[in-house]
Amino acid sequence: MVKIAPSILSADFARFGEEIRAIDAAGCDYVHIDVMDGHFVPNLTFGPPIIAKLRPHTSKPFDVHLMINPAQPYLEEYANAGADIITVHAEADKHLDRSLQVIRSLGKKAGVSLNPATPESVLEYVLDKVDLILVMSVNPGFGGQSFIPSQLDKIRRIRKMIGDRPIELEVDGGVNADTISDVVAAGADVLVAGSAVFKGDDYAATIGALRSAV
Repeated sequence: MVKIAPSILSADFARFGEEIRAIDAAGCDYVHIDVMDGHFVPNLTFGPPIIAKLRPHTSKPFDVHLMINPAQPYLEEYANAGADIITVHAEADKHLDRSLQVIRSLGKKAGVSLNPATPESVLEYVLDKVDLILVMSVNPGFGGQSFIPSQLDKIRRIRKMIGDRPIELEVDGGVNADTISDVVAAGADVLVAGSAVFKGDDYAATIGALRSAV
């Protein structure tokens, strides 16, 4: 069963609570929260206080993607704010194994994200500490970008690496009704969609269209 994780980076910031409730009612599986620091990526978004304010608006899992460097000093803050999955970037973490252990010790699922130019080989020695792998199919920092086709081969190779491990394979960037079937065929089972969900007023229809396109 493919999971849809709308990215609130594309939501109306002035109506955050209402937007969260709307995608929940529309049938989303996760709420994807892109945390950017203006340093690791060229944008600045949400911190733990905003995430904590959003938490009461839904019981759906908060899929928190930390595009920050360093991430390790702030893991507990994001856990306490209400994150259910905490994903750190391999490129931004000098001690990836330790960060994954910390996330799990906080009772959260641990994720690793890879930028488009990062090879999947960085995952080899942490696979048994990972609950989710996030493949960036655009260069992180902004919503609304086009899918980078070369990432399909990476998704296939990571799916093979995962084998029978209980690891979710998530893809973020340019996922829409035109690209989602190829992404799922390559092996992804969690799809992040920002503008593809929030571009219209009927979120149930757009989420339904994504599921139908698989």
